[in-house]
Amino acid sequence: MAENIGIARPYADAVFQLARESGQLKAWSDALHGAAVAVADAELARLIEDPKTNTAQVAGIVADVARQAAGGVADAAQLDNLLKLLAENGRLGVLADIAAQFDKLKAEVENSVDVVLTAAAPVDAAQQAKITAALKRRFGREINLHFKLDEKLIGGARLQADDLVIDGSIRTGLDKMASSLTN
Repeated sequence: MAENIGIARPYADAVFQLARESGQLKAWSDALHGAAVAVADAELARLIEDPKTNTAQVAGIVADVARQAAGGVADAAQLDNLLKLLAENGRLGVLADIAAQFDKLKAEVENSVDVVLTAAAPVDAAQQAKITAALKRRFGREINLHFKLDEKLIGGARLQADDLVIDGSIRTGLDKMASSLTN
C-alpha cells in the first residue's frame, strides 16, 4: 500500500494541477473514482493482468466509465491520455490511490475535511447537522460528513477525519473493559 502511494502521488499531483487550472476539481475527482471502481471489477482486472490484452482498449473502457462517473471532463483527451499512460506503465491498479491523493489535495485547497460517521443506528439529518456544526467549530474547516451504518458497534458512534479517530462506540468500550479485566 505504501508503495502504491509513492507511485500514485506524482500522478495525483499532475492531475490536480491540470484540474485546478481548468476549474474542474470535482469532475476530475469523480472521473478518478469512477476509473478506480472500473479497474476494481474482477473481470476488468483479469483483462488488465492478461499480457495479451490491448492496453489501449482497456484504457478506453476505463475512460468510458470515468467519463460517465464525471458527467464529462473539460478535456476528455487529457483523461484518455492519463489512462493510456497508466495502462502502458501497468499502473491502472493504483487508480484508487491516485483518487485518494487527489482528494487530499482538493480538500486542502477547498479548506475542507472528509469525516466518516459510523454508527450502530441511523442518524437523522438534524443530528448529522449538529455533528457537522460541532466538527466545523473544532477543525475550523468545511466538513464533508459521510454516514456509515455498522450494527456491530452495538451503540454509540465513531468519527474518523483523516488520522483522527474519535471512538464512542459501545463495542470499543466493551473491548477496553474486557482487556482491563483480563490484565
